[in-house]
Amino acid sequence: MAQRITAQQAAEMVTSGMWLDYGASLGQPDVFDIALAARKDELRSVKIRSCLTVRPRAVLEADPLGEHFHWVNLHFSGYDRRKHDAGIVNYLPVNLGEIPDYYRRFIEPVDIVVIKTCPMDENGFFNYSAATLWHQAVIDRARVVIVEESSGLPYVLGGQTGVHVSQVHYIIEGNANPAAELPNPPPSDVDRAVAHLIAGEIQDGDCLQIGIGGMPNAVCSLLSESSVRDLGVHTEMLTDGIMDLYRAGLITGARKQLDVGKIVTTFALGSRYLYEGINRNPDFHFHPVDYTNLPQNIMQNDNMVSINNTTQMDLQGQAASESDGFRHISGTGGQLQFVRGAYASKGGKSFICLASTYEKNGVRRSRIVPSLTTGNIVTTPRSDIMYVATEYGLTNLKGKSVAERAKALIAIAHPDFREELEREAYANGQIPKGFF
Repeated sequence: MAQRITAQQAAEMVTSGMWLDYGASLGQPDVFDIALAARKDELRSVKIRSCLTVRPRAVLEADPLGEHFHWVNLHFSGYDRRKHDAGIVNYLPVNLGEIPDYYRRFIEPVDIVVIKTCPMDENGFFNYSAATLWHQAVIDRARVVIVEESSGLPYVLGGQTGVHVSQVHYIIEGNANPAAELPNPPPSDVDRAVAHLIAGEIQDGDCLQIGIGGMPNAVCSLLSESSVRDLGVHTEMLTDGIMDLYRAGLITGARKQLDVGKIVTTFALGSRYLYEGINRNPDFHFHPVDYTNLPQNIMQNDNMVSINNTTQMDLQGQAASESDGFRHISGTGGQLQFVRGAYASKGGKSFICLASTYEKNGVRRSRIVPSLTTGNIVTTPRSDIMYVATEYGLTNLKGKSVAERAKALIAIAHPDFREELEREAYANGQIPKGFF
């Protein structure tokens, strides 16, 4: 039977060399984290697996040299990125939808898992709130399961949205702080230009997956002003932009084949407006990430539309969306799985969007390049890329040869870089002489 203990008592269970799991996003514990950090000098080589950190973590702040705690992360937030730059965070490469299977098949059972949840409900469940993800898979094999109750989290509905008290060993009282919010900056002119091209491709009854970032959210803003109707949603991440479409009455899910009438997701991250909208709302169904992200599930909805960002693309169509050379900045996430799931969907489309340029050290550079920056990681291979959009146009790479792809991508690059890109493409043999 689950026992109620203090955060300090829970932290006392940790010994040097243990593997801990903090879960992901809104599910990361707070009071346990503070209590564990207080024991820093007593511990060595405590390894903590987590993902998408939304608040500073006490164990990392207390151990800036990484002498006591080792943080292994499955997808970086801005905070995780900074700690990676400091040398105390390491990335674990994953397709997000496969993570439950990793815990079942490849990762040894963790010594202690600590997940922040809603307080126990009337049926004996601790709701995972807006972070269903892979938490149940971790808990199913963990040696010790601890939940940190927090009344500040929204309560969500769906499938496998909580752990039953019969699976819990210890309960600790958390704080009542509101769920962490993700700032949602207004879209730039470039975001709006790209979004306008993509929004023009979306039709009544399409089923949407919206990735993180300004451009995908700008698509939502434009759609909310359009005449499109009966949209569906089957996505990994729920955003403020999707909530805007829902509030506007544009999302009904009536034409979906899977989960008709429901907005399906595995986690939400945004503003209080978003959290209030999902709280006990039966229109929103949260599921484990291997339900939302596996291509064989995604493809079951016709006219699936996947919209995601990248940071660099070469002239063959390889999308590098998670690193800047050897510097890791985010993660593979669900991008590749949704690109493949949307393509396999009847009438489906996938869009990879990017601004044509960026500025680094005061120098403007092209995001479309002859070859990827040394060390850059390919997130989506050239063979999977369908539509690519910049503020200068939209092109479909499916069915195009290497030379045709190079020509098509040069045409949507910034005009200031097109001549140089074409010259290098010919010099590298990407466009054979006399081919066109």
